[in-house]
Amino acid sequence: MPQIHLDDETVARLDALREEDEEYDELINELMNIYEASERTLFHAGDEY
Repeated sequence: MPQIHLDDETVARLDALREEDEEYDELINELMNIYEASERTLFHAGDEY
């Protein structure tokens, strides 16, 4: 498993987003899913014209 290094500010922001006993993996996956869904929405928004 690759390791990443985050500065203290980034860790604090992640901690603020975590719910109760949520693992960092779960939070990161959720954030990635939100990002990908937003990206798809923006991509398909141009198809309406």
